[in-house]
Amino acid sequence: MGSSNIFLFFSLLFMHTGSTCQLRGKFEMPNIFKAGEIMIGGIFPIFNKQENVIASFERKMRMINCTGFDLRAFRWMQVMMFAIDEINQDEGLLPNISLGYKIMDSCASPTNVLRAAFTLVSEQKEEESTTPCHLPLTALVAESGSSQSLAAIYNFYFSTCACLSDRRKYPSFFRTLPSDYYQAKALASLVKRYGWTWIGALQSDNDYGKNGISAFSKEVEKMGVCIAFVGTILRTYPQSKIIEVVELIKQSTVKVILAFVPEGDLYPLMRETVKQNITGIQWIASEAWVTAARPSTPEMFKSFGGTVGFVVRKMAMPKLGTYLKNISPYFPSQSTFVSDFWETMAGCKPCLNCEPLPFANVTLNSQMCTGEEKLNYTDKFFDVTQVRVTYNVYQAVYAIAHAIHKLLFCQRDKNNVLRKCLNVSQITPKLVSKLVYLFIKTCKHRKVNFVDEYGENVFFDENGDPPASYEVINWQLRDGEVQHVIVGYFSTSTDETYKLTVKEDNIHWNSGNLVLITRNKHVLVSVCSDTCPNGTRKAQIKGRPVCCFDCISCADGSISNTTDCILCPEEYWSNERRDKCVMKMTEFLSYTETMGIILTALSIFGASLSVATMIIFMRFRETPIVKANNSELSTLLLVSLFFCFLCPLTFIGEPTVWSCMLRHTAFGVTFALCISCVLGKTIVVVTAFRATLPGNKLAGKFGPVQQRVIVFSCTAIQIVICVLWLIISPPFPDKALKYNNKKIILECNTGSDVAFYAVLGYIGILSAICSILAFLARKLPDNFNEAKFISFSMLIFCAVWATFIPAYISSPGKYTVAVEIFAILSSAFGLLLCIFVPKCYIILIKPERNTKKHLMGKFQKTSL
Repeated sequence: MGSSNIFLFFSLLFMHTGSTCQLRGKFEMPNIFKAGEIMIGGIFPIFNKQENVIASFERKMRMINCTGFDLRAFRWMQVMMFAIDEINQDEGLLPNISLGYKIMDSCASPTNVLRAAFTLVSEQKEEESTTPCHLPLTALVAESGSSQSLAAIYNFYFSTCACLSDRRKYPSFFRTLPSDYYQAKALASLVKRYGWTWIGALQSDNDYGKNGISAFSKEVEKMGVCIAFVGTILRTYPQSKIIEVVELIKQSTVKVILAFVPEGDLYPLMRETVKQNITGIQWIASEAWVTAARPSTPEMFKSFGGTVGFVVRKMAMPKLGTYLKNISPYFPSQSTFVSDFWETMAGCKPCLNCEPLPFANVTLNSQMCTGEEKLNYTDKFFDVTQVRVTYNVYQAVYAIAHAIHKLLFCQRDKNNVLRKCLNVSQITPKLVSKLVYLFIKTCKHRKVNFVDEYGENVFFDENGDPPASYEVINWQLRDGEVQHVIVGYFSTSTDETYKLTVKEDNIHWNSGNLVLITRNKHVLVSVCSDTCPNGTRKAQIKGRPVCCFDCISCADGSISNTTDCILCPEEYWSNERRDKCVMKMTEFLSYTETMGIILTALSIFGASLSVATMIIFMRFRETPIVKANNSELSTLLLVSLFFCFLCPLTFIGEPTVWSCMLRHTAFGVTFALCISCVLGKTIVVVTAFRATLPGNKLAGKFGPVQQRVIVFSCTAIQIVICVLWLIISPPFPDKALKYNNKKIILECNTGSDVAFYAVLGYIGILSAICSILAFLARKLPDNFNEAKFISFSMLIFCAVWATFIPAYISSPGKYTVAVEIFAILSSAFGLLLCIFVPKCYIILIKPERNTKKHLMGKFQKTSL
């Protein structure tokens, strides 16, 4: 029920006539009353369940019957009475003024809280029934339930809903427990610490549960945590709805569940969970149930052992223990609820003159007490060594007393001006609330700032909230009893930072049917999808929460050691598992690999053939066939072929600055010399044949000198091109990454592509001229000239280099070098075999044909 509706209902409760008001009705509700000059109201859930009733506007509603006596709430009531009695005996606080109280039961029901609140604020003193209405209460200490808290006005509460910190909606609200705003941050910090990204949640069907889960969801959403389901429960729900939530838990894959639920709402679900033997779930508890006595039993421990939650600080109150032990069922002032307490603790119904006590909730099967029964003082109810919420009730009463004290007793303000004093009749709830709020909204003016008997400093912030501080509680089984063991702390600081401290080794985690003392490695894992292994990345599943995903391998060249794939640096590549970048292998055409060995062997073999041919020609230099083929040019050609065969050796091995410059320039110059010699031989053949024609004097003009000029001038041009290439942009060793992703190809970058193709182009021009001349002289006498063989050699040479260019451009990595070497060797072998093998064949195999007569005879026959 919203606050606006509450105040509307409140206004209808009274009928105003002039300056007086008339009470139209009242609720019959059990209460405990003690008269005093200043009255403080109290509303507590002494019974935790209200029987269902059908409301009707046609008849007066009968008194509500409540069941389920709650010892915790009864102790809260007792500590309020204890605190008021203690204040009345204190001569320094409210001297000569007595505090009284009227305490009512809420049955943990918002509607019943509303009835109790209206009852408290509408009562009048009998002797003042004709005077203007006034509120007899100065303040109200009430409910721990947030929905119930919304149903009252001027009060000090110990409910935790963050919604109640809104000063515009609830200007008179103050509390002694930290807001759920901080508890949500504490719970989120715990979830983050242990990597739980897939969790379930339970909320009570009221403001406490809904606002708590909402605040928690906002916190964990920032951390990438997904909430698989949110189950809603309430103590008044039928069993069928409880079973539905239990089935939801069973069908889910979550291993961690947060229950933001009061103990009374959660208990029915806990019993059903134990009944169905649901284990292996790590429960996270809100402060409303983590230290509750009723569920903390060995029976519940089977399913809820290892529960971790947050709770407010504890305090030892030894004087309260003595007070509780003096509770007697035979004191009329306490008989309303003490009867039920005595029946719960002693198992019998107390009586006065054997008559049932007023409002006593006595069952038909209860036996009458004999008067000799004694309470079990070892029960947790009497343990006041570590009280928590009970202590907050105590602080609330004292905060009210200090506020009233400052209103009644004159004090000087900061300007040394005596403040106006009030008398008891002028004290109103509004004044108390205003005093507390106006003077504590900043830390500089904490008028309600006191140190209680236990050394605790009590004050409130501008929202009416105390500073946030929690203890981390863990359910552990010791000596057959469930113990709430402190395993850590959560606190806030003045700079709004939060700190969670957990003693890992002290925690007992839930592990199936056993609860073991474990370290982090044994903490239950609760994820929708397992963390992607190294080398994979998350792939979102359509229609599922962000915590649910598939893992797919990273692409080649990228790695992952978190959630996303990242590219490796340029000179690195991913390993097979895609979890590490490794240095790429360097590759080049080496002498040790098969291809390098073969090409090296072919180069040496070609060079050897050149040397062998040179030796043969030198050995038989006086024979007609050697003389007829220009021994000088032939020797120079063989020398150039020798170097052509050795050129590939500069292409093999790891590229260096010198090897890169040498390989291209040596190739260009030696081949230019080689083709120049062939060109010279071709011109010699053509001119020699033309010289035999009548009147032709060309042979005399093309002697040895002219031949040398042609060879060296053609070679000099290539040398100039190469020198310019080396000066302007020389070749250099380079790392090629484009050919193979996994390898770095070490190659020689040409530096200037223009110069490289100029070298090739010039060789091509020489070979083209030579080919044309050889083709024109192809029909000359076979025994006299080499034109036919030169034609074949140049045809092979041109074919090789014509196919070289596209092969060179398209070949990847080290195969580019292999193609270039193959072109060099092929063209060199073509020249050597086509030009010199036929001559060596005649010299060595057919020496009878190596005669001048044979050569001249063939020539003459052809001439005729």
